[in-house]
Amino acid sequence: MDLIQALILAIIQGLTEFLPVSSSAHLILISKIVGWDDQGLLFDIALHFGTLLAVLIYFKDELYQMIEDPIRNRGKNIMQSDLMILIIATLPVVIAGGIFNDWIESNLRSSNVIALTSIIFGFLLLASDKFSSVGKNLTLQIGLLIGLAQILALIPGVSRSGITITMGLFMGLGRVESSKFSFLLAIPVIFAASVLQIYDLYLIGFSDVNYAHLLTGLTLSFLIAYYTIHWFLAFVMRIGMLPFVLYRVALGSAIFMLL
Repeated sequence: MDLIQALILAIIQGLTEFLPVSSSAHLILISKIVGWDDQGLLFDIALHFGTLLAVLIYFKDELYQMIEDPIRNRGKNIMQSDLMILIIATLPVVIAGGIFNDWIESNLRSSNVIALTSIIFGFLLLASDKFSSVGKNLTLQIGLLIGLAQILALIPGVSRSGITITMGLFMGLGRVESSKFSFLLAIPVIFAASVLQIYDLYLIGFSDVNYAHLLTGLTLSFLIAYYTIHWFLAFVMRIGMLPFVLYRVALGSAIFMLL
């Protein structure tokens, strides 16, 4: 892997991890189109760590509040606390990923699957944005349903942020509330995925590490992810989800025609 490949992959990861357009689909597709060799598990870990660092720093105040509230209230109503909602919402995808991840990797990482899921779940995002009623607050039940929907994000092209925002909107959360919860939900998911990747790396071992490429990928994915989160939350109330739906449909159509 050369520096240009490292830069492009870091930019794609940073831009698409938190937008409802599927980062995994873009990383798979760019490699297919350009014909790049696999960038390696260690570089994948660096990119994911960069985006994880971005969301941790961006939401540091919210995270501190989530942890502090149960302590301050001495555990009262802990099942309805934001921290417990986040934990419960994370469990379904962790369990499903542990069971089905290898099968999905072997059978669903194809261009046709990415094209189909990009279009179908794009229209679902549009429907949730246009026809859902807004005004509810996040509850344990809503969080669990969002967490169950997140299982679908194991399929390339679905988009983790896309499906969680979609379900949040269908459940009556606003655009900003759905997006914030989706981004917070990324923290344990990315962490769990990174731990699994590190374990896989431990099993297979690694050599010939280019630390300059790793640092470049981590830093650039962090910076772009951080400002992508800021931009998305700042403008989502005004722009809505339609631009992302149109992009998903165009992407899926282009894949069907070209690959």
